[in-house]
Amino acid sequence: MDTIFALASARGKSGVAVLRLSGPRAHAVAEVLSGALPAPRSTALRVFRNAAGERLDKGLLIIFPAGASFTGEDVAELMVHGSLATISALETCLAQDHGLRLAEPGEFTRRALENGVMDLTQVEGLSDLLEAETESQRKQALRVLDGAIGQMVTAWRGHLLKAAALIEVSIDFVEEDIGNFDAQILAELEAVAQGIAHEIAGQGARERVQTGFEVALVGAVNAGKSTLLNALAGREAAITSDIAGTTRDVIELRMDVNGFAVTFLDTAGLRNTDEQIESIGIARGQKRADDADIRIILREGPDGQLPVAVRGDDIVLVGKADLHPGVKSGVSGTTGQGVDALLTRITEILTQRVARDGVTVRRRHLQALQNAAIPLAEAIEKLRSGAYISELVADDIRAVISALDVLIGKIDVEDLLGDIFASFCIGK
Repeated sequence: MDTIFALASARGKSGVAVLRLSGPRAHAVAEVLSGALPAPRSTALRVFRNAAGERLDKGLLIIFPAGASFTGEDVAELMVHGSLATISALETCLAQDHGLRLAEPGEFTRRALENGVMDLTQVEGLSDLLEAETESQRKQALRVLDGAIGQMVTAWRGHLLKAAALIEVSIDFVEEDIGNFDAQILAELEAVAQGIAHEIAGQGARERVQTGFEVALVGAVNAGKSTLLNALAGREAAITSDIAGTTRDVIELRMDVNGFAVTFLDTAGLRNTDEQIESIGIARGQKRADDADIRIILREGPDGQLPVAVRGDDIVLVGKADLHPGVKSGVSGTTGQGVDALLTRITEILTQRVARDGVTVRRRHLQALQNAAIPLAEAIEKLRSGAYISELVADDIRAVISALDVLIGKIDVEDLLGDIFASFCIGK
């Protein structure tokens, strides 16, 4: 296998740059560069020289032995001064003097996967962590990176293997009077079924943590939607005027709301109109609002009619509250009245949605869980009927295990790897 190298820190001028080497020659090359290797997993100050003996830089060297490194291979990391010239000189030395190959995007992580240091869900967790923009995204990605999904699947696999073993015993000793294991088998399978159902139920909200939630501003024309959007943005994100129907299309504002990625949608004011372009804008706005996670419905005055029927977690407020003194459930983008309370309420709703314990976050995870749930339900139904063929239940259990193996990347993952690693930087 090739020994690869790459800049693991951001490219460009910096105080410190980190060059990572991984592969069978990583330690040997590091020793030639530095003159002597430090003890594994400890740093040492070294002068790095090229093949001609010219001094390239002075910095820290740390080595990791195979089996105790990020990739599972021998790894060396050089921490040097982050000038463009220094980085270029060291990269040239590694490539030309030592014949090492520049790593491809995500190749270090791919080697960690191939060497069993990480499973596929941990790779996805690392990808999500690198892309995390908010606190909730960071925390969720860390749980996955720490192996929470793999640990969960390992526990489920234990139940399934125990059930399979009991079935095998009943098949092998069918003529022996060894008792009936149906209740035990059913208990093991139901434990897994409950866990999978729990994950599936909360998966949608956890996926939205990564992709972001949508909150739509809904109301009649001139209800104060665009002014409220501008107040949330802290800038003129939407055009405002006293002319009815100013907003024609959906205007989007993405922001961090107390750790949640939220896109606010300013939709066209709701009214009956014969103007074709405005009608199209209203229809588009209604569609986006209906699909949003939360709708903020602005009514005109305390006694104003609601422009749409209220559902679920809709937040109903009086718009332009500065024109209605004494209104408690109001908001004003002009004065800022009620804006902080609105953001707090949105945070409370989103927190409740993601509060359900669970760790699967991607659509691929959901598909694998659903694929496992189908044969598992069939096996349970056969056992509950009391008239079943043990071999058929055993086949169902094998199908469940296979679906879970797909989830953590033990099988059938090659077609996924290209898309996953395409988003990684070269140093990972």
